[in-house]
Amino acid sequence: MDRPIRVLVAKPGLDGHDRGAKVIARALRDAGMEVIYTGLRQTPEQIVNAAIQEDVDCIALSILSGAHNTLLPRVAALIKAEDAEDILIIGGGVIPGEDIPGLKESGIAEVFTPGTPTQVTIDYIRANIKRA
Repeated sequence: MDRPIRVLVAKPGLDGHDRGAKVIARALRDAGMEVIYTGLRQTPEQIVNAAIQEDVDCIALSILSGAHNTLLPRVAALIKAEDAEDILIIGGGVIPGEDIPGLKESGIAEVFTPGTPTQVTIDYIRANIKRA
């Protein structure tokens, strides 16, 4: 495929701070990816519906609210229920290290915490998306 990598950047839950999500969205766009940003306060169902409708390669979830152990696994479960597990799901934000293994077990491929260089996220997406 010659089309650019498509990434849905989403803010699940009631988190009202989106500066980090916008920084990531801009970095991905500048790296040549197509970025769809859902905006604030999205439900897991809205995020999954948008990801499927937009035919994305990756969902990048940004969360700072502390609800990561509920919302991120819910997105992964809905993706599985839609038989869309070819979509890479990553997370980022203020997520305690002790919560990361459980998130990965739930279907979140990788978690990026504050201070992660944007290039690390870009490289991870490029290396791990699943394309036909």
